[in-house]
Amino acid sequence: MTKYAWLVVFCLGCSTGAFAQERMPPIPADKMTDAQKKAAAEHTGARGALTGPWNVLLRSPEIVGRVRGLSDYVRFNSALPPRLSEFVILITARQWSQPYEWNAHLPLAVKGGLNPEIAKAIADGRRPQGMADDEEAMYDFCIELQRNHSVSDATYARAVSKFGEKGLVDAIGLMGHYTLIAMALNTARTPLPPGAPPPLAPFPR
Repeated sequence: MTKYAWLVVFCLGCSTGAFAQERMPPIPADKMTDAQKKAAAEHTGARGALTGPWNVLLRSPEIVGRVRGLSDYVRFNSALPPRLSEFVILITARQWSQPYEWNAHLPLAVKGGLNPEIAKAIADGRRPQGMADDEEAMYDFCIELQRNHSVSDATYARAVSKFGEKGLVDAIGLMGHYTLIAMALNTARTPLPPGAPPPLAPFPR
């Protein structure tokens, strides 16, 4: 099975009704306020056209630039290599059952060096097998913090020994940022781009 074939198989069993009608679609240019036009132009100049979450956040134009500043750091300049930063993003997307976020970052995670089978386990809600030591330390830290809202001494000590305090704070920043993005997308019911199958089924409640 190719590295993406499992994703196609997995998608066939996913619920296509996880998100109903979009609540906050892109704002037409002629309907934007002056503040929204300014925020949209600044974002386009810095990062390109507004996409899913940024279209949602544009409802509060002041937030767009502030959130982008955090995004620029945690995505592109943090102490973590892409393999681990994208790993953190996938864990966060899975916790929120956020298909847009997952769809955007799965290819980046694999490109960054994450084993696709590890990503598949996260999508399935399973603890991945065969993780590298740093991946295992990061997984335990992220899962404990997101599920328990706290971290044990043993998990904290192992994570600090692997990533240092800076790396750990950067991981927290990633989780916080992508939790915000997931909350915005879930609230707005932002759909996946055309032609993209939903790769995540919601966790049972």
